[in-house]
Amino acid sequence: MTHKTLFASLLATSAVCLALSTPAAAASTSDRAREAIAAAQAKIHTAETMGADAQAPREAAGARATLAKAQEDFKTDHREDAIQDAIQASAMADTAIGLTQQHKDAAIAAARDDQRATVDNARDQVTAAQAQAAAAQDQTVAAQQQAADANARANAAERSAAASAADAAAARDAAASATAAAQTPTVQTTVTTDHATAVHHAVHHKATPAKPVTTTGAARTTADDTTTTTTTITPQPQP
Repeated sequence: MTHKTLFASLLATSAVCLALSTPAAAASTSDRAREAIAAAQAKIHTAETMGADAQAPREAAGARATLAKAQEDFKTDHREDAIQDAIQASAMADTAIGLTQQHKDAAIAAARDDQRATVDNARDQVTAAQAQAAAAQDQTVAAQQQAADANARANAAERSAAASAADAAAARDAAASATAAAQTPTVQTTVTTDHATAVHHAVHHKATPAKPVTTTGAARTTADDTTTTTTTITPQPQP
């Protein structure tokens, strides 16, 4: 939109210059002065619309002052002076328009640079956030792996403890069996018979463990025989 306005202003300037350069027969001095003043007014209005009062205040003020002088010259019938002053006012307005456009272009370029910087900064932040997210995910995976390894070690330790407990129980059972076998008493009975003929017969019987033993005489005796029975228990029972 700004470029179109600038182009229209330049076109108006060209038209004024062309009109002023035509022969005097084609237009009177008063007409040429009016056209010059109208062209200057249009350019000053364009400059003010573009913001020349803020971007090029000295040029804008000079253009208005020169236009006012051209209008005064026209009122006092100084038509040639009015034409020259109007042309000068148009030139000053063109300068104000050009400076304003330069400021606008610079502002647009700076805004674009700021926008690119903002976009680049946002892109860098997104990249950093993605890197942090990836690092956090790697840490999560590592923590999960460590937890799995710890669970595996705990299960292995539990199985090892169970096996050790089973071995200890088996060892206790074996020790208890050995102790019981060692403490089982052995009963040995000796029967001695003395005959009248001084012949001695000895019969030895070994009883089974932990069972009462009943001893019966297996040899024939006579009235003159003497029988002696001896029972030995190993180990001796505790009182």
